[in-house]
Amino acid sequence: MNVPEDRRYTDQHEWALLEESGVRIGITDYAQEALEEITYVRLPEVGRRVTAHEKVADVDGTKTFAEVFTPLDGVVIAVNLELGPHPELVNSDPYGEGWFLLLEPDDPGPLDALLDAAAYRALIG
Repeated sequence: MNVPEDRRYTDQHEWALLEESGVRIGITDYAQEALEEITYVRLPEVGRRVTAHEKVADVDGTKTFAEVFTPLDGVVIAVNLELGPHPELVNSDPYGEGWFLLLEPDDPGPLDALLDAAAYRALIG
C-alpha cells in the first residue's frame, strides 16, 4: 500500500499536502482500493468556504460510495477538473493526477495534528 511520507492523513482516509499555493487534498491509496473502480467524483465549487471536517466531495465506485471531508478551515481555490471526464485517475494515481481540491487554509497549523505516514500505516494495518 502506497503511503507517501510527504503528506498528512486523516483517519477517514484523506491526505493533505502543504504546498506554496495551498493545501492539496485527495483520498489515499487505501481508500481508492476499497472503492474499487471509481466511476464518478463530485467536487466543491471554487470559492466555497469550508470548515474542518465538512464534506467537500463525493466519490462513487463500483463497490461503494464515499464522502470526502476537509481537514482544515479555508477556501477552495482550485478543483481537479480532469476528474469529471476521467474519475479513474483517482485509481491510477491517487497522490498525483487524482487529487481533488486545493484549499487556501485559514491556518495550516492543524495539519500537524493529522497522522503522519507511519501512524497512517499503523491505522490501516
